[in-house]
Amino acid sequence: MRVLLCPASLKGVLEADAAAAALARGVRAAGGVADELPVADGGEGTARTLRAALGGEWRVADVHDPLGRPLRARWLLLPDGSAVVEAAAAIGLPLLAPEERDPLRASSRGLGELVRAALSAEPSGLIIALGGSATVDGGVGLREVIRELPVPTTVLCDVLTPLAGAASLFGPQKGASPEEVAILERRLLEDAELQPYADLPGAGAAGGLGAALASLGGRLVPGAAAVLDLAGFDRRLAAADFVVTGEGQVDRTTAEGKAPAEVVRRAARAGVRCVVFGGRVVESVPGAETVALSGDPARAEADLVELGSRLVQG
Repeated sequence: MRVLLCPASLKGVLEADAAAAALARGVRAAGGVADELPVADGGEGTARTLRAALGGEWRVADVHDPLGRPLRARWLLLPDGSAVVEAAAAIGLPLLAPEERDPLRASSRGLGELVRAALSAEPSGLIIALGGSATVDGGVGLREVIRELPVPTTVLCDVLTPLAGAASLFGPQKGASPEEVAILERRLLEDAELQPYADLPGAGAAGGLGAALASLGGRLVPGAAAVLDLAGFDRRLAAADFVVTGEGQVDRTTAEGKAPAEVVRRAARAGVRCVVFGGRVVESVPGAETVALSGDPARAEADLVELGSRLVQG
């Protein structure tokens, strides 16, 4: 029995590739054949996921974090010569302590510096993953550093929100008060460079970075679908008896563009059995079997080993 293992990250507990490895241990212990293909949706961990699927070489650059402090961030050079840059690596929310979150001040300049470093290697193309940023500056900081994208650039959006409403939806989780949300919303909507791109799906991703990169020539795409395409998911699904996906918490948002939902959709289209796991399951994903793990972060790895074995044994 061949099992395609496509977990997303269990945020704060296990990275996607570690989750896939744990499932694989269980599958192999039960006599199955494991094909590990961790997935992501364009948010934090996308570069690591693509490296697990495709290989590549990590490169490091000196940039600045959202508050302007020096930071060493990495980007990925893929075997085909294209570069993968993650917003979260330079301007991610986890880089700030909770009391430091200040979207009125946080700048996307560090992402511009990371993109500039990747472009200096003369890649054949550029892939920018937007999720997980601490900023709502509409790419003002990025545009101080980057004024054009000289290679074909694909922008992976973990949400498809247009520019209007982006500050209201995502500002509070980045530390904005209701009064500050109103200021941020006004800034985004009054930025003349962004207005021609304001209605694009994904324009509001990462606090307006989607619109900013579109204004520089980037092509905005849904992140989960693009990651699966890049990783060759459909080809590997065709060789599988069933597929396993999941994340830390399965709830209503799982079905709204996250990577496990894209796995479920493609498996259903291909007529392949699909199992979705969650450390905690609040709401099942339509079209797939849903399995709740123990919910204990300390047991996450063991839970996945056990799940892999149990699924093969039937």
